[in-house]
Amino acid sequence: MRELRISDVTLKQSAKELGLSFKEKIELSKLLDRLGVDVIELEAIGNPKIDSLLIKSIATAVRDSVLAVPVELNEDSIRLTWNALKTAKRPRLQVVAGVSPVVMEYVYRMKPEAMLRAVEESLQLCRQLCEDVEFVAYDATRSDGFLEKAIQVALDKGASTITLCDTAGAMLPDEFTAFLKDLYEAVPELRDRCVAVSCSDELAMADSCAIAAVRCGAGEVKAAAYAMNTCSLAKIARVLSAKSDRIGASCRVRTMELKRITAQIQRICNDGRGRSPGYNGLNQENGEEIMLSVHDDPSVIRGAVEQLGYSLAEEDHAAVYDAFSIIASKKERVTAKELDAIVASAAMQVPPTYILEQYVITSGNSISSTAHLKLNRAGQILEGVCLGDGPIDAAFLAIEQIVGRHFELDDFQIQSVTEGREAMGQTLVKLRSEGKLYSGHGISTDIVGASIRAYLSALNKIVYEEEGV
Repeated sequence: MRELRISDVTLKQSAKELGLSFKEKIELSKLLDRLGVDVIELEAIGNPKIDSLLIKSIATAVRDSVLAVPVELNEDSIRLTWNALKTAKRPRLQVVAGVSPVVMEYVYRMKPEAMLRAVEESLQLCRQLCEDVEFVAYDATRSDGFLEKAIQVALDKGASTITLCDTAGAMLPDEFTAFLKDLYEAVPELRDRCVAVSCSDELAMADSCAIAAVRCGAGEVKAAAYAMNTCSLAKIARVLSAKSDRIGASCRVRTMELKRITAQIQRICNDGRGRSPGYNGLNQENGEEIMLSVHDDPSVIRGAVEQLGYSLAEEDHAAVYDAFSIIASKKERVTAKELDAIVASAAMQVPPTYILEQYVITSGNSISSTAHLKLNRAGQILEGVCLGDGPIDAAFLAIEQIVGRHFELDDFQIQSVTEGREAMGQTLVKLRSEGKLYSGHGISTDIVGASIRAYLSALNKIVYEEEGV
């Protein structure tokens, strides 16, 4: 019995439709890796700075699955993508090309001859950089004789996987089977490579078409744990588990964990729709595994800081280690939360651009929380008034109103540092801007005031680095 590869496209498909945070995308990739999918697909690089950092972060987080990223049909895109992806344990470059007349003309604006040359050159460069290269024939089922030529070029240039896309989703299972059989006859060498199928669910037949393709010889199926107009990973895995003998294939997806992990993934994706800045989607599982002691050297501390998601300059790493050493000498273990606080207080200390002048918070069980803030920037008093889901959310929204920008709130923590009715509260705020993480630290007997100061501390670091003020 042959083993079918499952390629999950949740992150690729949800990128434009769901408001997933940077942290959630990394968490989602870890869940898919734990589930046992063979390939995790990401979207192509749009913003070089943000998307490259995301790919590098996911490459560090994924242990077993292949990490696949599509490239455009030009050298700049290929090299940019490879530089971000090359640290992955199992990288794959995907060369995507339209093979139907409509897509070639109206999407790629190329004639068939130009498309063949672009595919050939792109595959050749990708193969020089990466051993695992996939050719994706977009809109393959509506190709008019061009598909066979494109596949032959892909085979000649060393593509290890050939993906056939039923982009329109107009085929029934028997039609898709006939399409594959005709293609195998037209290009016999195709049987020696892995054929992957990607089926649109326009007729609610994607799962059936994919299973029919597997029975016809396909070796990989594109599916999604959070299905949006494509095959359902859960359904494909269940069918293979129940009917592997009839189908002649099985997959390595962990069916015992399938229900639990797909439920987690669906919750993350559903929560991504319409979120206020006060949302805290951090999964502390990996962070809580960090336990450090005074015996750990600078390289260990650097690794732990990077595991938390920070990208610091050399002088900041040195400052964090010095501060860590002082704390570690007084206690047996330093946890992830404590290391977060150390980074917030020791790394990238900058002169404040925004200074808190005054804040008034109105809150109650029968009224919406309101925050009225006054900030001082270079002697100019700036005001913001906002409603929010609680006093802290309202305060953060008021700051964003003043600054004129929205920042992804990666994490928000509150801790008590003294006891009693007038206890001091310590807050940690982690903001993400252009893919990079910035943390701020605040302390006060008023937890709302501490939260505002922590947010401004992180904000001032962003402004200092981006504006050079």
